[in-house]
Amino acid sequence: MKIIIAGASAIGSHLAGLLSRSNQDIVLIDPSADKLDVISSEYDLMTLTGSPTSVKTLRNADADKADIFIAVTPDENMNMTSCIMAHAMGARKTVAQIDSQEYIDEDNSVIIRKMGVDTLIYPEKLAGDDIIKGLKLSWVRQRWDVHGGSLVMLGIKLRESCEILNQPLRLLCGPQDPYHVVAIKRGNETIIPGGNDELRLYDIVYFMTTVGTISYIRKIVGKEHYADVRNVIIMGGGKTAIRAANEMPSFINTKIIEIDERRCEELHEELEEETMVIHGDARDVNLLKEENIKNTQGFVALTGNDEMNILACLTAKKLGVRKTIAMIDNPNYLSMAESLDIGTIINKKALVASCIYQMMLAADVRNIGYLASINADVAEFVAQRGSKVTRKKVFELGLPRGCTIGGLVRGNEGMLVSGGTQIEAGDCVVVICYEMDLKKIEKFFTN
Repeated sequence: MKIIIAGASAIGSHLAGLLSRSNQDIVLIDPSADKLDVISSEYDLMTLTGSPTSVKTLRNADADKADIFIAVTPDENMNMTSCIMAHAMGARKTVAQIDSQEYIDEDNSVIIRKMGVDTLIYPEKLAGDDIIKGLKLSWVRQRWDVHGGSLVMLGIKLRESCEILNQPLRLLCGPQDPYHVVAIKRGNETIIPGGNDELRLYDIVYFMTTVGTISYIRKIVGKEHYADVRNVIIMGGGKTAIRAANEMPSFINTKIIEIDERRCEELHEELEEETMVIHGDARDVNLLKEENIKNTQGFVALTGNDEMNILACLTAKKLGVRKTIAMIDNPNYLSMAESLDIGTIINKKALVASCIYQMMLAADVRNIGYLASINADVAEFVAQRGSKVTRKKVFELGLPRGCTIGGLVRGNEGMLVSGGTQIEAGDCVVVICYEMDLKKIEKFFTN
């Protein structure tokens, strides 16, 4: 597959690294030769210095032969224009990152598709959706809904109150038990567990279960005393904050604290009436106390400064907030944030890259996500008729090391998977892969 990526900034470089693992024919375009030199020294791909809106540059990149053209520069106008040009030259599919919500409205997106932009990626929507998921379950680090919620994967940090510590998983996760453990993060190590592995204090454990069993999971991990989120403070009034606040469930009261007075005035115009906007510095402990931080169960830090977001979450935790969420763009800060027990971490470039990566796979893939904390991908593959995964039971498939099947949805019914499970054509199967190219897995699901 020939892939052209326009833009070597944060998202483009991350995506290039992700796709280079698949041994694809990749061309990365950017006006900055210095950026391209750094990336080409790390990854196996071709680079081209120039503007993605230049006809000459697109011709040199062989845009007419591109299976997919992806524009992720910081300039949405450049992204849209380059996609339109690439489409006109013959690119089979085009993807543009945008900064304006209006383009994703259904009526507008139809117009955009007619112009030659097949898919629009709005990072703020992806991040906002993740924030709301994180707030709905205050005791969960990360939540992944499969097939509209028929199955749920929950990432949970284990504390002293957990009932299932130091016991072999073969005694905890049998075929009749209502959950499976699909991954464990222990310090800097990621474990795709077997029956002899045990859960230990301070592990971050990923459970696969059904919606009806979430309350049982909450009990056995000792999180019943965690208060549900009813009041949340958001630090920073950017586009992600607006998206999250406007989509917030009605049972959660939301305040946004923004340090820029002019931006506060703009927020009043862009937010629903239910959201309160406060001018101030959310790092100010006195201000937080004035805003009743003691009765606030959720704190979300969404400024453009990673260090500030981490420190603000630590301050909120000191003041008694159970659920904190931090936007962190620099991957070098992810492990530090986890070691400081920040809580849920939102990384927009990983969200965007996972969304685009889904388009690269030949198999029928409904959803792909990147679990930054364990450096693993989670994907929902639909088993095709006659595919390898339907011809043998799970324990006979010979799945690669570092890969596990967490569950499946048949019809609308979520089911956990054991070694003796027989997957059928049409099943939506949840696969977790640690440090592995999903291309190695898709062959199990295609003819």
